[in-house]
Amino acid sequence: MQGLLWDNPDSLRNLLCELVSWESRTHTEGERIYSSKLREKMLQLDYFQQNPEHLSLHDAEGGRQLLTAFYRHPEAVDTVVLISHFDTVATEEYGDLEPLACQPELLTRELLNRKADLNEEARIDLESGKYLFGRGTMDMKMGLALHMSLMEKASSTEWPVNLVLVTVPDEEVNSAGMRAAVLVLVKLRQEFGLHYTLFLNGEPSFTQNPGDQKHYIYTGSMGKIMPAALFFGKESHVGEPLSGITAPYISSFLTQQMEWNPLFRETELGESTPLPVSLQQKDLKGQYSTQTPYHAVALYNVFILKRSADQIMDLFELAAREAALKCNQSYKALCQREHIEGVGEVQVLRYRDLQNYAEKKLGKDLVERVKEEVLKHPEWDEREKSLRTAEQLMVRCKELAPAIVLLFAPPYYPAVNSSDDPLIIESVQLLKEVSAEFGIEVGQVHYFNGICDLSYVNYQRSDGWVAFEHNTPIWGSAYSIPFREMFKLQAPVLNVGPFGKDAHQSTERLHIESAFVQTPAMIEKLIWSICKRKGSGTGKPFKLEKLMDQSLQESS
Repeated sequence: MQGLLWDNPDSLRNLLCELVSWESRTHTEGERIYSSKLREKMLQLDYFQQNPEHLSLHDAEGGRQLLTAFYRHPEAVDTVVLISHFDTVATEEYGDLEPLACQPELLTRELLNRKADLNEEARIDLESGKYLFGRGTMDMKMGLALHMSLMEKASSTEWPVNLVLVTVPDEEVNSAGMRAAVLVLVKLRQEFGLHYTLFLNGEPSFTQNPGDQKHYIYTGSMGKIMPAALFFGKESHVGEPLSGITAPYISSFLTQQMEWNPLFRETELGESTPLPVSLQQKDLKGQYSTQTPYHAVALYNVFILKRSADQIMDLFELAAREAALKCNQSYKALCQREHIEGVGEVQVLRYRDLQNYAEKKLGKDLVERVKEEVLKHPEWDEREKSLRTAEQLMVRCKELAPAIVLLFAPPYYPAVNSSDDPLIIESVQLLKEVSAEFGIEVGQVHYFNGICDLSYVNYQRSDGWVAFEHNTPIWGSAYSIPFREMFKLQAPVLNVGPFGKDAHQSTERLHIESAFVQTPAMIEKLIWSICKRKGSGTGKPFKLEKLMDQSLQESS
């Protein structure tokens, strides 16, 4: 184990600080060039100098690339996939300290001069000297650093198992990186005859409640889906408001129906999803005028554990029809009070129904041209393009108004869970035992609530996504999910990462002992246990204990 680059706490800390210093906020130039810099870093390892073809970059939308690093034992079949992401959220909240946001050592020292600016818990952690602050230290470049160190140790001593390091861009927004990685992993498995044994993610351990100091490992990940709606009313002059019906008026009924609706709550293995809330609600008027707003949109966040996209759309439509009923009752009472006929009842239709209607009225070619025009707006993200596509079709089919058009907007993260898998049960017990040796308590969480890229592996359904494909306006053009390929990546999932606090905040910080001592020992023993448990497909005994003990001693 002599001469390794990242085999002790100090060198691992230096590696992390270098990875963090390469700024990589989502949709920035830093994110676009990150994988190339990382490839050069991995080429420092002897194994990849000798096998450069096992170090590859793959396209992942928007000029970005994901990196795969493949350590292949000549006789092994069993393969552990190490998953991480290298993009981070923005840094504006650091204020005048933003230039130091990606310089952990400098930022941590400077914060000591500004302790009064921190909340009490962050101040106490800073003064303890046990935490390293900075954007990406916790979420999640430490996970990447741990996987790089693991690759180095495995390749230098020829562990009898295959390892595939996959690190991707864009986890923080649309997971374009991981969706592209699915195709790469399927191809890699086929090309080398691999057997994927475990998908191991390195997302950090999040606190479950304020002040929580317990460390967690995750045997699954909560899913997320985003039902959305276009509200299309009837325009009028503000001086004649009763000659139309505003979209905000219609939207208010559905938002009240969706916010905190227990119909969407799921409970599994003693854990429950947060209740749905609005993520965005706005009208689509481009500028101020005395014309009343007649088209508006809303996005609703729904977490999932077991439900499919088809089931969520059914529930969404149920909620929308209840909202429309209440809206129509209220509007009818208004018309009676004001002695007017009104503009008609609000109807509910799915985007698929709208598109079919538009194709019959306008022709498929014109509908496709409308969709293509929407896609030409680079200033609109995938959510805006989805909503605008529905809006442009409704503009040409105003006879359907007033209406609520139901659709899905990206991203969609299916839920995944492996809590009852025998390998995971054994692994959780092992990790708890290793943690106990350090005097720390580790708890098991069945569903990681931070949303992560594990959602795109170990997909268990052979159907259930039809409603998503049919009701996502930009499906197949600006957004898609490789469901059928995901179904081919069958192996249990596990998330083991370092303890940290305040992800996505200016006080994001990483627990030093957890990151550089405890978690390396945990994941190293985990991989060793997989080698011993199944022979890694070599069919030969392998004496690991002496080498493992030496490795762990040097790491500590």
